[in-house]
Amino acid sequence: MENKLKLSFDYGNMMNIRIGKNGFSRSDIENAEAVAKKAFDSFQKDRGKGMTGWSELPYNQKDIIEDILKTAKEIRSKYKYFVVLGIGGSALGPLAAFQALKHLHYNELKDSVRNGPKFYVEDNVDPERMNALLDVIDVNTTMFNVITKSGSTSETMSQYLIISDIIKKCLDGTAKLKDHIIATTSENSGNLIKIAKEENLKTFYIPDGVGGRFSELCPVGLLPAAVLGIDINAMLEGAAIMDKASDKSNIYQNAPLMSALLKYLSMKNGKNISVMMPYADSLKYVADWYAQLWGESLGKKFDLKGRIVNCGQTPVKALGVTDQHSQIQLFNEGPDDKVITFIGVKKFRSDCLIPQGLEKYENVNFLCGHYMSELINTERDATAYALMTNNKPSSMIMLDEVDENSFGQLLMFFMLETAYCGAMLNINTFDQPGVEQGKNATYAMFNRPGYENLKAEISKGISRDDEFIIGK
Repeated sequence: MENKLKLSFDYGNMMNIRIGKNGFSRSDIENAEAVAKKAFDSFQKDRGKGMTGWSELPYNQKDIIEDILKTAKEIRSKYKYFVVLGIGGSALGPLAAFQALKHLHYNELKDSVRNGPKFYVEDNVDPERMNALLDVIDVNTTMFNVITKSGSTSETMSQYLIISDIIKKCLDGTAKLKDHIIATTSENSGNLIKIAKEENLKTFYIPDGVGGRFSELCPVGLLPAAVLGIDINAMLEGAAIMDKASDKSNIYQNAPLMSALLKYLSMKNGKNISVMMPYADSLKYVADWYAQLWGESLGKKFDLKGRIVNCGQTPVKALGVTDQHSQIQLFNEGPDDKVITFIGVKKFRSDCLIPQGLEKYENVNFLCGHYMSELINTERDATAYALMTNNKPSSMIMLDEVDENSFGQLLMFFMLETAYCGAMLNINTFDQPGVEQGKNATYAMFNRPGYENLKAEISKGISRDDEFIIGK
């Protein structure tokens, strides 16, 4: 095991010595240490129990890993396409790992260079998207991984129905579902496990204590990663390194705890937007994954005592430097309602020299002879500086490099931060009743048995009023 921390957390630009009244003083942090310690102790007491089973994933999957690696090897040797059917964490985690750890144009590489199946994640029910997928894959040579813990997720199961129907009808009647579909679901409950047993599908299990947004380090994310040739053991090792580096209640020695405390205090000060801005295309979808993790975990109406609190921080995803040209104007000069987290990378996996050639144009020539890695990292630091001078709070997560180990560390950092912050807010970090409300409404509108009363309610609430419609 490579027992080295590859991640640092710099919160200097959250402090008042840098950004004035919008920052925190040392005494602010000291006065809140008891809140942080209480949250840490609460999490430590409950870790591994209930819906915190994700905290033990770096340590308890040896047998599962062997099965995943064996299955992934078979898929890589037999299939030209691997498609994930899922939504939420079942899609965002695999997509984040794919973007972070594989070639940025992986699917366009020649087969001999790619040395593995093309990879697609279907995380929506837009009909054009499904048909577009079917235009570019050959179902005969595709393995589909349908991922849903409950087996009743409308989006995922509709995709399953479409794909299973195609397999049954269009492959000369000789194909079996088990040759083209792997199920990742609950071992103990739900529809998909029943279907998997009926169809004799290869099945991987989502542990009972692991919710979708915390599932990338279980078979939900590990099987797709292994199929792509990603070193999943190194991912888990990285997560374990971050977990062990965060085993102290001292906020000055526990980076996720300090980050959680600063965001908690920021919420108390009215900064209810959390911007995640990686300065690396490889980490673009980490921001998407974080948006679900942070928003779904902390956006709650009630606290644990049943009081209405309507808490949470709205996550915003941005990409450096792309969004310097779209969002930074707002971040610098707009309302004081945001906290920005940058993610930087010290060493990129490849680099590109900016050549000479425009010597007579001084306002361009200054770039010549430098590398693109210098440019993106300089722009990152310049953006952080501009925010600081405008008294806007930001912090910096710095990775030595983007590899499986550092990726695992980054995921665990954010999951721990989320758990700590939820404990500080005194909420249930791991449920999502606001999501279930929309799901139930969909069931009712599609006449699912048992939802008749809800449908009657909805029918009254969604009637259209021509008075408020323009362009009838």
